[in-house]
Amino acid sequence: MKFGAMKKILETQRMYLREITPDDYGALCLMLKDEKVMYAYAHAFDDAEVLDWLNKQLQSYKKYGFGLWVVILKETEEIVGQCGLTMQACRGEQVLEIGYLFQKKYWHQGYAIEAASACKQYAFDVLQAEKVYSIIRDSNMASQRVARHNGMKPEGELVKRYFGLDMPHIIFSIEREAQ
Repeated sequence: MKFGAMKKILETQRMYLREITPDDYGALCLMLKDEKVMYAYAHAFDDAEVLDWLNKQLQSYKKYGFGLWVVILKETEEIVGQCGLTMQACRGEQVLEIGYLFQKKYWHQGYAIEAASACKQYAFDVLQAEKVYSIIRDSNMASQRVARHNGMKPEGELVKRYFGLDMPHIIFSIEREAQ
């Protein structure tokens, strides 16, 4: 599929974000099958789970008009991660969440901060959201730093159950006027 047929969503100084396509399966595998990248999930995905993840994003685009998007470096045109907006269960309601996941070799270079900040602005400016969240595993200090850098503050905790494990999470959020 040529780029022109893909839906570009956002652009930052060093990257752009576009909708995931089935052709991105291999790039998604580089993240979702990597145990180090997926440590917060306590589970690296298998082929079927990667395909399910991809299909969930495609369904989210149809249902909500947004989802996780692939993050592409402008300089190399390489997919280095995913970042975007998803609907997540939080204390009995569905909330708009900024999520991010990057290939390990691209950690600690500011890409997650840059992409998450752009997604926050998209949520406020395009979707007219009043508040956005990032719900982060309590042991995921790097993602917590990204949320804080994005102006978010902790507002509570919850426990999510993944793969038979109870995993404590911290609820970070920011309101439109607080930015």
